[in-house]
Amino acid sequence: MNQVSEKVDVCVVGAGHAGCEAALACARLGFETVIFTVSVDSIALMPCNPNIGGTSKGHLVRELDALGGEMGKNIDKTFIQSKMLNRSKGPAVHSLRAQADKAEYTRSMRKVLENQEHLTIRQAEVCEILWEEEDACQGKADISIKKGKKRIKGLKTYTGTIYECQCVILCTGTYLRARCLCGESITYTGPNGLQAANHLTDSLERLGIEMRRFKTGTPARMDGRSIDYSRMEEQLGDTPIIPFSFSTDPETVQKEQVSCWLTYTNQETHEIIRNNLDRSPIYAGIIEGTGPRYCPSIEDKVVKFADKERHQVFIEPEGIHTNEMYVGGMSSSLPEDVQIAMYRTVPGLEHCKIVRNAYAIEYDSINARQLYPSLEFKEIKGLYSAGQLNGSSGYEEAACQGLVAGINAALSIQGKEPLILDRSESYIGVLIDDLVTKENREPYRMMTSRAEYRLLLRQDNADLRLGKKGYQVGLVTRQDYEKLLKKEKLIQEEIVRLKATMVGAGRDIQSFLEAHGSSPLKTAASLAELLCRPELSYEMVADIDPGRKALPEAIWVQAEIEIRYEGYITRQKKQVEQYKKLEKKRIPEDMDYDAVPSLRLEARQKLKLFRPVSIGQASRISGVSPADISVMLVYLEHAVRNSNQSAISP
Repeated sequence: MNQVSEKVDVCVVGAGHAGCEAALACARLGFETVIFTVSVDSIALMPCNPNIGGTSKGHLVRELDALGGEMGKNIDKTFIQSKMLNRSKGPAVHSLRAQADKAEYTRSMRKVLENQEHLTIRQAEVCEILWEEEDACQGKADISIKKGKKRIKGLKTYTGTIYECQCVILCTGTYLRARCLCGESITYTGPNGLQAANHLTDSLERLGIEMRRFKTGTPARMDGRSIDYSRMEEQLGDTPIIPFSFSTDPETVQKEQVSCWLTYTNQETHEIIRNNLDRSPIYAGIIEGTGPRYCPSIEDKVVKFADKERHQVFIEPEGIHTNEMYVGGMSSSLPEDVQIAMYRTVPGLEHCKIVRNAYAIEYDSINARQLYPSLEFKEIKGLYSAGQLNGSSGYEEAACQGLVAGINAALSIQGKEPLILDRSESYIGVLIDDLVTKENREPYRMMTSRAEYRLLLRQDNADLRLGKKGYQVGLVTRQDYEKLLKKEKLIQEEIVRLKATMVGAGRDIQSFLEAHGSSPLKTAASLAELLCRPELSYEMVADIDPGRKALPEAIWVQAEIEIRYEGYITRQKKQVEQYKKLEKKRIPEDMDYDAVPSLRLEARQKLKLFRPVSIGQASRISGVSPADISVMLVYLEHAVRNSNQSAISP
């Protein structure tokens, strides 16, 4: 029997949100790419919540879009409701969130993949990663591989086909040895009853990759005809609608939106749950994996927040052409009879009919400390990992990792330095740094509080922060980059104009200020100074700014934020400068931590385990103290000095 074999540049394992972005990035950069999925019908599947974005996640999608990713463009084409969250707070925490038509989102993304040049979709289960030791590569002059490392050769599918390639990107999501639990019922499948990937874990373990077991869950889906919406609070979308993608024309997304609904659990709901905890796989000890702290099941909420009389429940449509409604906030793994009883205690759900039961899903993931910030495995050249396999949760977190992994796989083939986004320039940088630097013992979720420099890392300026990097990589077109440069120029010109435009203390100005509840002027002031008053806005001062040109909203919003928060922004930029100094101090890959005198034992053990690439990364490892960092800095300085002296010695 002849074995089927193909040769490509990159293989992407998994076609969820991480896999789609990874494959598109590689193909768009000109590399022959194959994306594997256990089911073509699961491409860009949304097995849990039917939305994109949300608090901090909206930042991630905007950044992904600025770098040349697809998620923002796809949700702009397929959303059914859109909202900017946290509008009552400062711009640092404003986050866009869009309700998706699930079926249309998947269909649209699949169409993009199917029509992408250099990209092939393949329905097949990958069962083995093919590799060779460094010694087998002798004569290939690859000095980037240190002794003892492995190198990727390709992969093998369950049917025996071999794909030779230079890079493999693992984006397996929740499919590795997955099992779904609903009370006493256990099915060995992936999400939505799709086939699990049961053979790849063994191959990864043979490669020496440390695996762990995580879990997540999803709530029930209801027949919308059985819900009494009159007992709930209607949640409407925003008008006007703001698109996710910077390349989307705002006029094209203004459309009629569907409603979502808010209701609450109550003491009767909680009592039913408490009385049946022994039947929950979570509390009965059946589930081995660790679940997400920040997206707990309703059982966890009732147990851990026993003092709370009620919890929010969001009823969200799964699409325009279906009656299915998603019951957000009530994820569960309780048995079916308990689910029916507890859901029917919630106002508006008294006569609900379940279309799909809630369930928990367990799956294999890796310990992400085995990865560089480029998302390449430290000990396996050419193998990258992204998404929930890395121990994160969420579509947005997965997509961003997929994009970074795809870009870096392509750069690696080109012999270029990897794209490393740091904590001071992006939420994506915070996400990846947290994954590869910290001991994450539960699924990781992005939050605005995790970003130290969040005033600089706003969702509204993601294109200004990252557009140049996207262009340099090759995923942002020259035309879009020139538009970005023009936008930057207009913003700066408007800031300069507002600072230079003075208004006097005449009667008209005083009347204007009084009408808006603002204190009168004693002397002349610039429009920029007036914009620093919280009761005034750029739109308001138009009445006393006759020389103003008509500018797109995206321009004047940036100008207003830069002026209003100038003092805070300047202070945060100084903090970034200090941060950058530590990030620039690189640690040799073959650093012998046992040779560093005065380094504490715990720090020595943690540094040997994580192998940080810089002093900055080392400083964020739990168990490494500021004193340890000082010792490291002195040691590295002496090493550099001795090296320089040796170089000039006769």
